[in-house]
Amino acid sequence: MAYKPNQHQVKAKKHLGQHFLKDESVAQKIADTLSLKDYKKVLEIGPGMGVLTKYLLKKEIETYVIEIDTESVEYLQANYLNLAPRIIEEDFLKFDLNVVFKNQPFAIIGNFPYNISTQIVFKTLEMRDQIPEFSGMFQKEVAQRICSKEGSKVYGILSVLTQAFYSAEYLFTVPPSVFNPPPKVESGVLRLTKKENYALPCNEQLLFKTVKTAFQQRRKTLRNSLKIFNLSDNLKANVIFGKRPEQLSVEAFIELTLLIENDKS
Repeated sequence: MAYKPNQHQVKAKKHLGQHFLKDESVAQKIADTLSLKDYKKVLEIGPGMGVLTKYLLKKEIETYVIEIDTESVEYLQANYLNLAPRIIEEDFLKFDLNVVFKNQPFAIIGNFPYNISTQIVFKTLEMRDQIPEFSGMFQKEVAQRICSKEGSKVYGILSVLTQAFYSAEYLFTVPPSVFNPPPKVESGVLRLTKKENYALPCNEQLLFKTVKTAFQQRRKTLRNSLKIFNLSDNLKANVIFGKRPEQLSVEAFIELTLLIENDKS
């Protein structure tokens, strides 16, 4: 592997939300969050100049990267010759990953652009059958929200829907000083591990709709926020409808979805 750290540096582009990690110890720490279980391939999103990539390439796993920035792609092709055939120059959110992975399992990792980080999580949820593990760096507030439990002020749609399928762990906080350019906020690294029994007993589409509808009016009780479902008076008398969404655990939301499902049948 040819790596020339003194070669022309890629300029971070604001419209792509780029903040390049420059701390080697943090990069290695993020790479080490992968368990390497139940998959043989990993996809890094937004590798930039490859500070995290080079630690992934040292592991017993086949590393792929997906990068939308042409300048970064050219840098990676010049500096990581062994990686070149596995550099995907595409938009992660729009690209059909099975063109590359052919329905095989793979992990996701990255220092994610803040402006698309939640969309990355939602695409991961759509592909959960193939993604047993997900590690990465987010804006600290977003990472905390994904991992938060009921009763927390930041507990919301992203928390419930992610934790319905994955176990979420907030691992460590990263200061702005380890990036170029430094962001204005702290970052947080998390790991998602797919639950063994992640198939839900309720209608998944209805769960998504119920959670999103409830949190859109998070200060209201479920009896008021879920009016659009036209539920029976008998069901609305259930004690669960007197609660606010942040009071419900993931399991309680699944139970709530089953109640709504049965009420409509």
